Amino acid sequence: MPTYPFLTDLVRALPATVPFVGPEALQRMRGRPFRARLGANESVFGPSPKSIAAMEAAAASAFMYGDPENFELRAAIAKHHGVSIENVAVGEGIDGLLGLAVKVAVAPGEVVVTSDGAYPTFNYHVAVGGGRLVKVPFRDDKEDLGAVLDAGRAENAKILYVSNPNNPMGSWWSAFEIEGMISALPPTVLFCLDEAYCDTAPPAAVPDIDISNPRVLRFRTFSKAYGLAGARVGYALGEAGLISIFDKIRNHYGMSRSGQIGALAALADQDYLAETVGRIAAGRDRLAQIARENGLAPLPSATNFVTMDCGRDGTYATRVLDEIIARDVFVRMPGVAPLNRCIRVTVGTPDDLDVFAEVLPEALRAAQG
Repeated sequence: MPTYPFLTDLVRALPATVPFVGPEALQRMRGRPFRARLGANESVFGPSPKSIAAMEAAAASAFMYGDPENFELRAAIAKHHGVSIENVAVGEGIDGLLGLAVKVAVAPGEVVVTSDGAYPTFNYHVAVGGGRLVKVPFRDDKEDLGAVLDAGRAENAKILYVSNPNNPMGSWWSAFEIEGMISALPPTVLFCLDEAYCDTAPPAAVPDIDISNPRVLRFRTFSKAYGLAGARVGYALGEAGLISIFDKIRNHYGMSRSGQIGALAALADQDYLAETVGRIAAGRDRLAQIARENGLAPLPSATNFVTMDCGRDGTYATRVLDEIIARDVFVRMPGVAPLNRCIRVTVGTPDDLDVFAEVLPEALRAAQG
């Protein structure tokens, strides 16, 4: 068996970890498609028709690389937020940008603080970079801002990571509370604020954009409410000098031309975004109703999914999840106790939610049986 002597000690020590098992892999394992895809937090309502048309028109230019400076898209994002183009970095979704942030701030062995059960892809980037993860528990199904700060100070952390609104629970903090955390940051830390779901959140949960603080990065995406998950377009907002450091390490040709064009058109169609956010809110209400009708407790959500408390432990919730998947509906669940007493269901079309409403009572009976 090959020993691969050229591997670094870091890579050799890494487990063979995949942050998520995708629905495509599950379909291959099962040998049949899902009736409803309600687990990946995508927007089934899709991107703006103007975005689709722009990408279709750009298909003939696919022989060209995307602009390595992402100039037009960065300029449009900057105008949208009232900042300078120098305050915007574009990357391959928030995932890609989080990986760059870890490279910028964390040397092997240095500490990164996150919440136990929060977004696992961020943890993956830290592990690949040789950082040491310190995890604090959720409190009342929310990331514990005070505990994150305390751990950051105690461990002399290089990065503190918080998502607001939160995945996987759908919970959120107010802008006032996030701003309070920022004002209390240790002087040598980088605060990574993941705002993937800010478009579906109440306005009071989203702090005003402030690009004056060189210790704060705000991460946004076109993958959720904008409906462009497959295009892989995200962006970071921050102080100009901090943003410029990304140019030292990013993949300059990492963005596809069609993704740049599609995101540009999606950003320009704010009417469609508002319409989609309304449909997502209606879908959340329907999911909450379905949960209550079946004896589950829907948690308040500011995202495009609803997390449902199954009322027992993770073993039982896993049985519920497995029974739902066995009935051809793709959903997911948090992976860490006590969050794993829940299942998490993405908003779908009315037809998708009808399928879920049909399947859920059957799955619960089977899980209880």
